[in-house]
Amino acid sequence: MNKREISEIKKQFKKDNNAITRICGCYVDAEKQIKTSLKEAFFALSEEEIFKYYEIFRKSLSGGIGKNLHNLEYSIHDEGEGSAHSLLMKLREDKLTDDEVVDSFYNKVIENYDYGENYYIILIHSAYDVPGKAADHEEMFDASEEVYNHILCCICPVKLSEPGLSYNETTNLIEERPRDWWVQPPMTGFLFPAFNDRSTDIHSILYFSKNPEELHYEFIDTCLGAPSPVSWSAQREAFQEILSDTLGEQCDYQIVRQIHENLTEMSEEHKEDMEPLRLSKPEVKDLLEKSGVEPEQLERFDTVYEEAAGESTSILVPAITGSGKFALKTPDVDIRVNPERLDLVETRFLEGRRFLVIAVEDNVEVNGLPVKMWEEEKSL
Repeated sequence: MNKREISEIKKQFKKDNNAITRICGCYVDAEKQIKTSLKEAFFALSEEEIFKYYEIFRKSLSGGIGKNLHNLEYSIHDEGEGSAHSLLMKLREDKLTDDEVVDSFYNKVIENYDYGENYYIILIHSAYDVPGKAADHEEMFDASEEVYNHILCCICPVKLSEPGLSYNETTNLIEERPRDWWVQPPMTGFLFPAFNDRSTDIHSILYFSKNPEELHYEFIDTCLGAPSPVSWSAQREAFQEILSDTLGEQCDYQIVRQIHENLTEMSEEHKEDMEPLRLSKPEVKDLLEKSGVEPEQLERFDTVYEEAAGESTSILVPAITGSGKFALKTPDVDIRVNPERLDLVETRFLEGRRFLVIAVEDNVEVNGLPVKMWEEEKSL
């Protein structure tokens, strides 16, 4: 799913829409015991509850693609009778009305979801009447193409509220506020099936993780039955390993700077894309060649890439560039440079010592305080 398709589904979670047919919930304590459960028509809830649930659902479809949201594709070996995929299909087909199937899913999650505190599993079924779209992406509500039947799952931590004081309107006094257990935004979730090309794709699932480095691989493997994604940091580390092993002792500043400049330029060219830019193995090799890496250094590139990332793994450019800043670090100094002004940084060899020279003009701050510099030079 791309940004536009994710946004289209998120828009269903607001007051004016009524695509959700049923909601099921299961509150689990730290000892993996079910404390209470919920199974009813979604719009049987109070308006205040519905509004709060909408907030949770939207959060489970938020974040960066490839960072918090992952498109996972099933292979033919991942599907079939008895698979996790077949259980998800059953939940969807029954529209969460089969209590035995719903409870089976709960038990699977409780057994395989690694979280040592209280949490709340939420399942909803929704039937979105997909409107047709004109060439300019305007919706044509009188030209429905299909009904997208899907389930959304959110796993939310449940925390004890902080102690404090509050105003009691009944007694007109400031009193101790009672502590209670409150449901927080989701930490994990998924949308099944995926909404690819604005249509049902039962061979794909959209997975959400609030923390991009806590992907809960056992949960993905056992409860979703899909191939696990590569984390944000793992992709960055793989790219760094590829550079380090390819360049070896020739990993000099100018080449790394040129690679970063080329990546920044590529990101700018693709900033309006609906999906983040990915680089395949041939594209990474082409990037290195364009950045000045010598042919003899690239002789082992294929082997290096496969060992670091895998033969068919592509690497997200945003995972490589991070915040976009060009960062230089020594044991004693950290420098971050706007990638558009790398011309301000030069390397010099003066009096037997290596230097990074940074050109500056005015607007210099020290610990956030604007300072004047070079007064003596100006007075000469």
